[in-house]
Amino acid sequence: MSDTSDEYFRRIVDEDKLASYLEDQLGTVEEYDVRRHQEGHSNETLFVTWGEQELVIRRPPPGETADNAHDVLREYKVVDALQDTSVEVPTTVAACDDHDVIGSDFYVMERTDGDVIRTELPERFETPEHREAIGEELVDRLAEIHEVDHEAVGLGEFGYPEGFTQRQVKRWSEQLTWAFSVTAEEREVPQLYDVMEWLQENAPEEHPHTLVHGDYKLDNVMYAPGTPPEINAIFDWEMSTLGDPLTDLGWMLSYWWDAKDPDPPNATTSLNATFMKGEDYLTRRELVDRYEERTGIDFENEKFYRTLAVYKLAGLGEMFFRRYLEGNSDDPLYPKMEEGVPALADRAVRIIDGEEPL
Repeated sequence: MSDTSDEYFRRIVDEDKLASYLEDQLGTVEEYDVRRHQEGHSNETLFVTWGEQELVIRRPPPGETADNAHDVLREYKVVDALQDTSVEVPTTVAACDDHDVIGSDFYVMERTDGDVIRTELPERFETPEHREAIGEELVDRLAEIHEVDHEAVGLGEFGYPEGFTQRQVKRWSEQLTWAFSVTAEEREVPQLYDVMEWLQENAPEEHPHTLVHGDYKLDNVMYAPGTPPEINAIFDWEMSTLGDPLTDLGWMLSYWWDAKDPDPPNATTSLNATFMKGEDYLTRRELVDRYEERTGIDFENEKFYRTLAVYKLAGLGEMFFRRYLEGNSDDPLYPKMEEGVPALADRAVRIIDGEEPL
């Protein structure tokens, strides 16, 4: 059994009830252990040893969340549907909507071996060719997501792509407003209202329709052991739907820093790896060129999509800050969002004003 005994851990998993559920699904074992994965900042991730199997469980955080956020069963549906496609996803095991087990919906998948790149590269990738391949892999796997025949894999009713981009602006504005209803008592972020208005006025009316991941970025993919760099798993599909693929591209680019960019503020350092500012990495422009060549989709209105990405990140940060104020997380990142969200708002304004170009 786990040696974790803190109060928050007990809020997100009942180890005895989880063991009973897994025994019903997978059979009896002698070895059982549950550990909380500390790296994520949205849904909770648990690592489970079940006999000789290494499993991962995804569940939402405790407490009240914004509407439609943290939908792990939706995440399970898309990952399960992609099992037999070229998209690199973990192997699904089971899904559960019985809150009597651990207090929420959750799903189980097999654990994948490899490296999630967060702040620095694994030593095996420290060559010019491998640094370049990191970005190439990232773009190519995103293109594969956008090329999925969603009808053929049973995801034809997974979303409503018509008007998706305009709804994104509306949805994230609503989630910011939800967070502001609590966080405004601590401090306000008036710049975000200006960004909100600009996005509403500049949202494209027409866009391609594809499966979108919704949270595609460097630290939501895993690179397999060995060389050359190859992605063997794509994680965190909770925001996936049918919609505008350029929102995925803009989101990925918001996490990819160029040498010409200012360093991110201290409050958001843990959200922003900056090693790709060094030599041999693809620039944002090169990533876009490769994406356009790979998919045949032009990255039109790039300023809008990059601004929307930073606006969404600010929305996430403000929801994190609300959860911190309400005592619904022990994540050390969340209190930093008191300063981090205003810094993200400033970045969105810089992109709009052309001070942080592609």
